[in-house]
Amino acid sequence: MSTSTPNDNIAELLKTDLNKGFRLVVEKYSSRLYWHIRRLVIIHEDADDALQNTFINAWKSMGDFRNESSIYTWLYTIATNEALALINKRKRNAAVSIDELDSYFANSYEGSTWFDGDEAQVKLQNAILKLPEKQRIVFNLKYFDEMPYEEMSKVTSTSEGALKASYHHAVKKIEKLLGGD
Repeated sequence: MSTSTPNDNIAELLKTDLNKGFRLVVEKYSSRLYWHIRRLVIIHEDADDALQNTFINAWKSMGDFRNESSIYTWLYTIATNEALALINKRKRNAAVSIDELDSYFANSYEGSTWFDGDEAQVKLQNAILKLPEKQRIVFNLKYFDEMPYEEMSKVTSTSEGALKASYHHAVKKIEKLLGGD
């Protein structure tokens, strides 16, 4: 018997046995959500905090989940909001300029024991860090998470057309940064 349960079964289980259903949700989505958050907040400890807050908020609002979107989309929305809240808090509390903060984040990747990337990955991550926040989110969701624009639209509350434009601009900026032009 497989331990992985389709979304429909998880949603049904959440109605009948909330604790067991929620444990399955955490098991199924923790890793994907962690890496989504990590690519936004950069620092492992911050990603752990945001992931924990994501599941706390999901648990608190589980009764409000109406199956209008998939559990995956709903969790990604909460995770994205948690990551952005953490980023904004960090920016408000920073005693350094935004440019210095971006440099700190870039160096955090390179010195992290949790990031085992080669030189090309480090360059890509540094280029992504230079993107405006919205483009960075859209790029990460499309490139790393392979999320369709329809799902992204639900997560970010942005039209599919605007998301496609943001992704296109992000790709062009990254190409320019990596090409050195």
